[in-house]
Amino acid sequence: MKIYKFLSLFCIAIIVFTLTSCRNNDEDDSTNETPGNLQIKFENGFNNLGDIVLNQTTQTSSQGQKHQFSALKYVVSNISLFDETGNEFKYNENNPDKGAFIVDQADAVAGIIYLNLNGIPKNNYKKIKFGLGISQNAYLLGQGGQAEFWNKAKQKGMSWSWAAGYVFVKLEGKYGTSSPTTEFMNHTGNMGNTTANNTPDLYREVTLNLPTTARVTSTITPSIHILADLNQYLSGETPLTLTSTNDMMMGASQHLVNVTNNLTKMFKVDHVHND
Repeated sequence: MKIYKFLSLFCIAIIVFTLTSCRNNDEDDSTNETPGNLQIKFENGFNNLGDIVLNQTTQTSSQGQKHQFSALKYVVSNISLFDETGNEFKYNENNPDKGAFIVDQADAVAGIIYLNLNGIPKNNYKKIKFGLGISQNAYLLGQGGQAEFWNKAKQKGMSWSWAAGYVFVKLEGKYGTSSPTTEFMNHTGNMGNTTANNTPDLYREVTLNLPTTARVTSTITPSIHILADLNQYLSGETPLTLTSTNDMMMGASQHLVNVTNNLTKMFKVDHVHND
């Protein structure tokens, strides 16, 4: 009887231990799936040398033209992350209020502009995609889906005061041959419904591979450091020269289409920190 009683108690102990372990494992699994955060750092420079100083850093283009920026701003939206198997996580797609950001060199801290994303699913990410500008799908949602971002854009001078729509990229400064003395202003962006207005859609998407996996967990917040080479502005895929015919342009002219296509190639991921 004592042996039977001992065996019964032993079996009960094993069952209790098993149930407790399963419960703890379930709790651990649930904790491990808690979403985390991600930081994206943009560093604007020339020829991948960072930290452009407004009104000071001067670059010579491939056409021999010197130029410097007094304003350097662009809109980033529709950020997506791709995991090791190619699955895509879309961060507030076509929702400017929650998923659009303005990268403004005037806000740089030691040459870096920081974008902080929250609610990122736990995963190992190998690729990032983002939009340069605001997509037509997002813009055509109207005020309900972008009132907050619209106000931010107005405060930052990234909306048209005389037409409906956002400024996607704002470049201002001076240019010249021997020294930058002539003012220029190139503002790219859509104006209203591009299909209805029969105008070019300047929204572009950029996809970049990560040199190291970004491991998002509830305790690890990776930082993706992106370099933007503004040398692409005038010395990119289509070499451009600023003249009196194009140095004061806003909207979607052919010159600004070329500017947009050049700038789309300016981004690369320098490194990833998993801290």
